[in-house]
Formats: sequence, C-alpha cells, structure tokens
Amino acid sequence: MLITTKTYTRRSIMSYTYLTIEERSKTEVLVQEGYKINHIANLLGRHRSTIYRELNRCSTPSYVAKASQADANQLASHKGRKAKHTPKLLEDIQHKLEMTWSPEQIVGRDYQEKLSFKTIYNWIYEGILNVPLQVLRHKGKGRQPQETRGKFNIGRSISKRPKSVRNRQEFGHWELDTMVSSRGKSKGCLATFAERKSRLYLAFLIPNRTKDAMHNAIEQLTSNLPEHALKSFTSDRGKEFA
Repeated sequence: MLITTKTYTRRSIMSYTYLTIEERSKTEVLVQEGYKINHIANLLGRHRSTIYRELNRCSTPSYVAKASQADANQLASHKGRKAKHTPKLLEDIQHKLEMTWSPEQIVGRDYQEKLSFKTIYNWIYEGILNVPLQVLRHKGKGRQPQETRGKFNIGRSISKRPKSVRNRQEFGHWELDTMVSSRGKSKGCLATFAERKSRLYLAFLIPNRTKDAMHNAIEQLTSNLPEHALKSFTSDRGKEFA
C-alpha cells in the first residue's frame, strides 16, 4: 500500500479544499482496505473534515479516485479559462512553490475561482514562473509497502534512454512502476509515475499489473498534464514480478 510516513508541520496539516491526484489514489486504496476517516486523515496529513467531504462528494457508490479527479478537473478547467497572471499573483504562487506546495494545493487553498492547477504547470514550463523544477512537491521517504516491478511493453527500456534523459536535463520524462498492497488478501495495485528532473510523483489505482492496466493509467496521467510535459515513458524491464 502506498503510504508515506509524515512529520506533521503547520503546513502539512492545513485543511486544503481538494486532494491531489496522489492523495486521491491513496484514499481509494485505504477505503478499500477498510481504514476509517480519522486514520486516512492522519496518514495523509489532512483534516478529517477534508476526507469526509471528499468521500461524500463522490457520485459513485464507493469512492473512486478517477471519478473524483475527473470532477475536479472539469471544475478547474472552467475556473481557469480566463486566468491572467499579474506580478502579485506570480509572486505569491512562486513563494508557495518554493515552500514545496504543489499546484493542486495552491489552487485548492487560495485560487479556486481564479485559475486551474494546469495553468500553474504551464506557467512553470513556459518560464513565466522562475522556479526550479526541483522545488515541485515530491514524495518523502518513509515506510514502504511490498513493491513489485514488472516487464511492461510500454515506452523504451531505462537502459536505452537518451543521455539528456539520464542526466535529468529536460522535464517531461517519466519512469513507470507498480506497487501492490501487502495487507490481507487485497489485490489492489498502484501505477506510479516519477518525473526524472523534478521528482514529481503521481500514482493511480489499477486492477492488476498488466499492459492494458498500465495503458489506462498512462491515459489518466496524460489527461491531467499538458502535452509538452509528457515527452517519454520508461520502465525497468529487467525486474521480474516479486
């Protein structure tokens, strides 16, 4: 199960309105594993009311991260159509990025009626925001679940990628992997995506570790990021399933 142990700071326990993509994927797995709202909130570093609203907002009988993210994306796209950057707005967003806030958190906290998180990503890639990509929010170190890696016939092998990708010189090159819950008899898996230059980390729930499941996860990723942020995908084909 994809769970990160956190040291709770004032920033990490703030009650943001919307969860990030990674948090929604974690929430779906935790709900399926039978975790209560309080426990999920503690694991994610969120207020219990945020988790409660997130679960109640879902239109499906059981919580589905993909459906919740689609609703959030639709809302964000409508709110971000007329977004314009001003010096004050850029200064505030840049400051929060340097504090390792994600674009999703920035929009959910302060700018729901003004812009979408995709707009912030675009401003970063276009150089409008002078923020090193390394400061984008990434997954911290913590207790990890049992991990399994497979041979995916998707993208190129890690050993064959260009030097510019190996040296992390360009944004948009993603490493694919999978994680599977080690609790009980659960067969739930997560497809994980790590962007090499920025260390941005995203995860999506998948039913199994097949090529079709990974393709579906990639489609979810591409629907949430600009096209120019998706240059290549690589997987570690040398690893057998554990």
